[in-house]
Amino acid sequence: MKNRLFKCGYLSKFTFIFSMLMTFSLTAGAWANEAQLWSKIKSGGHVVLMRHALAPGFGDPDGFTLGDCSTQRVLSEVGRQQAAQIGERFRDNGITEANVYSSPWCRCVDTAERLKLGKVTQSLNVASTFQQNLDGNPARNVAAVKQWIAGLDTGKPTVIVTHQVNITALTGQYSSSGDMVVVRVNGDSLEPVGTIETAP
Repeated sequence: MKNRLFKCGYLSKFTFIFSMLMTFSLTAGAWANEAQLWSKIKSGGHVVLMRHALAPGFGDPDGFTLGDCSTQRVLSEVGRQQAAQIGERFRDNGITEANVYSSPWCRCVDTAERLKLGKVTQSLNVASTFQQNLDGNPARNVAAVKQWIAGLDTGKPTVIVTHQVNITALTGQYSSSGDMVVVRVNGDSLEPVGTIETAP
């Protein structure tokens, strides 16, 4: 009897692990590879949510001023080079021009401009929510940002340079500096289809 219970317990654990592995495999299988992601970006109907390039530190200094880069955490030299290299990756994959939007934080604007994909439009819709919320209600902010993105012209490649906390709130994905989460715009919902990593 004891041996039978042991076998049952073993089989239950095996079944659980097997089902988890199958779930992971199915999820991974649905995740597009990099070549597919570039194709999706070019085809329209998708948006690139990009975390700003490398800016060492955490948050911003107390009392920082939004329009004064000297009071904010900014890109390092490595970060500036990283942003330029990411722009080259776009061009290497056939994308020379895009609709580019940016959080007004200096590290985001600097990243967006160094991509050299076109005019950069700053928007408070994708401003950092780490130290401040646009209306004090993060949940409503996420819904509002999704509606804003849904209203963008995504017929051509569209890049939004923002912050890790925003990308996680919108997609559930964590992004390292410079990483890009590609999402399909489906009405007011954003469906992540893959990540392009760009570690310097």
